[in-house]
Amino acid sequence: MVSFVSAITYQGVRGTKKVSKGTWTTDTTTGDIDTGLMVCESITLQITGAAIVADAPVLDETLPVAGNAVTIIVTSGADGIWEAEGY
Repeated sequence: MVSFVSAITYQGVRGTKKVSKGTWTTDTTTGDIDTGLMVCESITLQITGAAIVADAPVLDETLPVAGNAVTIIVTSGADGIWEAEGY
């Protein structure tokens, strides 16, 4: 079964912006990160784990993104962490 799962691990405020942090796990090459934000103005993606990945994760969106889902493209099996900012 092909799946992409994201989870929010932190939500808070930095200055006048809302901040969300979380993780993703995948065995596919694309998926939506649910940021919990109404508008995502920026997002940082970082691969985790011991495996070496040939390609960095990238956004399949143009920022800012209205709504809480931000689509990313990753190497299959490349799990990671993310941090998003917006409102």
